[in-house]
Parts: sequence; structure tokens; C-alpha cells
Amino acid sequence: MGPPAVYRGRVDSIEINRRIPFVSTFNFRDVGGYRVPDGRQVRTGRLFRSDSLHRIDDHDRDTFAALGVRTVIDLRRPYEVERDGRVPDFDGLTYRHIHPEHAEWGERPYQPGDDLARYLADRYADLARTGTAGLAEAIGLIADEANAPVVVHCVAGKDRTGIVCGLTLAVLGVDDSEIAANYALSTEASQRFAAWAAATFPDAAEIPSPFLSSPAETMLLFLAEIRAAHGSVDNYLRGAGVTDDQLTALRTHLLD
Repeated sequence: MGPPAVYRGRVDSIEINRRIPFVSTFNFRDVGGYRVPDGRQVRTGRLFRSDSLHRIDDHDRDTFAALGVRTVIDLRRPYEVERDGRVPDFDGLTYRHIHPEHAEWGERPYQPGDDLARYLADRYADLARTGTAGLAEAIGLIADEANAPVVVHCVAGKDRTGIVCGLTLAVLGVDDSEIAANYALSTEASQRFAAWAAATFPDAAEIPSPFLSSPAETMLLFLAEIRAAHGSVDNYLRGAGVTDDQLTALRTHLLD
């Protein structure tokens, strides 16, 4: 089954309409369409990223089913899954819960006036140090063509999901500036989520800015510092437990 008409069109880094509109999720989009230096492009309709899918309801079931998703990778903490629930059951859908170990952000809270991109990049670096097993497992699942199409999600679909998708796109050879631009699309989605949350839970506390912002500089810092520490993203992932066969498989089935 091909991709739905909502994101057909010229497949290049600028003109593809990545966002797939749902009523109950706010950050669901296609990760494909980016070109790499050898002239190939990341295939569309194979890897998606999203905020939490537990809100999918009757309004969105047909839209989700039309994507033909085979595998959902849920990166949330166990208590987040228990609190909110998981993606509804669909025929042929495999659900995989993977928790990359990492500290709660409240242990190092953001201070107003601090560099937000630097703060977020430091949180991502923390996860990259402590969550290697989970990141390797998630990327290994994405590498297996039998699992595609795959959706990766966390709560907001920007931080844990952004790390997994950023590392995957880097392995495929996508330029860092385009990976960062993909990551930064989550800011607009987070604003729509915040508006929904304020209307739905009017007595809830205001959501702190780090949970709503995705400055492109964050992803640029994260990728540059992974390479500075490990020589390359491939080397980092090898150290995390991703095999050379899996790295090859990623490029084989996600690039046209």
C-alpha cells in the first residue's frame, strides 16, 4: 500500500508535506524524502515519528490504518505507558515498548534565561550515555525491513523520538542541517498540543518551555558532539550494540 495522498508530491527536502493530520495526535509525520550525497533519497511511507499514540480514537483509526503500519516503537517510560495507555490494537500491528534509560529532567531543571538549545542537547547527551541498549534495540527494529512501516513515538514525539530519528537519518547520510530542520518541526506541533492541553485541562499547570521547544541548534549540537566523542554516528551506534549488518540494512531498505 502506497502513502496516502496527504503527503504525496515532489519528494525533496523542502516541498514534501510531511505532517499527516490526525485529530488526536499533533506530531505525526513522515521521516522520508531527504536526499543523501550519492543522489538517493530516504524512502517515504517507511518510517514515521509521532507523539503518543494512545489518543488515537474512532476519528483517526482509518487514517492510521491506511498507512499500513506494522510496528510501533514506544519509547516512553514504563510509568508513562501505565498512566496514559498505549496505541490501540490494529490487525497486523506489533507493539514494542523500549525504554532508553535516562534521568528525569527534573533532576536538572531548566533555569529561565539559560541557553535552551544547550540545555536540551545536554539532556540528549545524557540519554545517549545511559540509554545505549534501548537506542540500539530501537534502531535495530527500524533496520529490519520486515517491521516496516514503523512508527517511533514517545510523549511529545520530539526528544526521545528526535534522538532515534536523528541518529537514523545520520546513518543514512542526510545532512545535519536537514536532520535539525526535521527535528525543529516539533516546535509547531508542540504549540498545537499545548493549546489542546490548555483547553482540555484548564486547571493544569503551564507546560515548561523545554517540553514545547525544539530549536534546530539542539540537534546540531547533539550530532556534532556524538561525532566528537565517537568519531562518527556509526561508531557510536556500534558501541551501543548496533551491528554492521543492521547499519547496512538501514541503508538498503530506507534509501531509494
